[in-house]
Amino acid sequence: MNIGPHILANNLFVAPMAGVTDRPFRQLCRQLGAGYAVSEMVTSRRELWNTLKTSRRANHDGEPGPIAVQIAGTDAQMMAQAAVYNIERGAQIIDINMGCPAKKVCNKWAGSALMQDEPLALGIVEAVVAACAPHAVPVTLKMRTGWCQQHKNAVSLARRFEAAGIQMLAVHGRTREQGYSGQAEYETVAAVKAAVRVPVVANGDIGTPEKAREVLAFTGADAIMIGRAAQGRPWIFREVAHYLATGTHLAPPLVADVRRLLLDHLQDHYLLYGEFTGVRSARKHIGWYVKSLPGGAQFRASMNLIENARDQSQAVADFFDRLGQQTDRLSPVVAPDDETETASAEADA
Repeated sequence: MNIGPHILANNLFVAPMAGVTDRPFRQLCRQLGAGYAVSEMVTSRRELWNTLKTSRRANHDGEPGPIAVQIAGTDAQMMAQAAVYNIERGAQIIDINMGCPAKKVCNKWAGSALMQDEPLALGIVEAVVAACAPHAVPVTLKMRTGWCQQHKNAVSLARRFEAAGIQMLAVHGRTREQGYSGQAEYETVAAVKAAVRVPVVANGDIGTPEKAREVLAFTGADAIMIGRAAQGRPWIFREVAHYLATGTHLAPPLVADVRRLLLDHLQDHYLLYGEFTGVRSARKHIGWYVKSLPGGAQFRASMNLIENARDQSQAVADFFDRLGQQTDRLSPVVAPDDETETASAEADA
């Protein structure tokens, strides 16, 4: 599969999730089998480009290509300028956010709110594509099925976006109105795939290898995008890849391997955020890793009181050492245990 000139390792993508898919997490997922990962959404507001938060989100140091940056906003020219700004800082693909359902984004008419204003949405796409063209940078877009059940316009918008130059479309199988409630539907994703020639990516509620195969078969999509199911379980990508290739399941990961992965993840996380912010923002990642493990709830409660990197890392090491004395491998996951988006993640953007 390719996006413009970029050939991807496979068709298993990491969904952009604000507050989650930073550089350390993206690199970890790529290491564990994901073929493509998009950054957290970066604002199009120029006055915020030099803030610490935005600089961290735009950090791609040592990240394997292609470097994909998602931008969000409501003004066509500002979005075009944001695209060029990120290209100058290493972006090789620009992704437009029309999928985020978070209230603080939609209240400003960004994210999935743009699907209510089709002329504005199309104007943004045209401006961004035009700005990226001189740099030979492809533009992709992520959206929902529509704003609400009564106004599912993903298919009509997809046709217009393709005509305007979008080179890949990702569709989350819910409306903005749904947020993350209920179940994702894939009929609209399949309809989008049938309506356009560019690659289409299916997203929403894909949490097991079986579900990945089912969604690919039902929608005819070129790829799948996994978000929440990768939180605390980044090896899901190699599990899905193995299952799609062989029809068999990989053995659950060794406790010792998960211990190493998480400790390495934490060190990279501290380097990006610094100790004070890094320790606090790492808590959600640690919580996801241990959530379904024996003693995980008690450990999360005690770990959330730790305020320095050394003690946090040591606590994690000790927890997995104790677990390793009980079992060699983690228990297999047969279905996602929680389809409710975490508040900190702000969602598949």
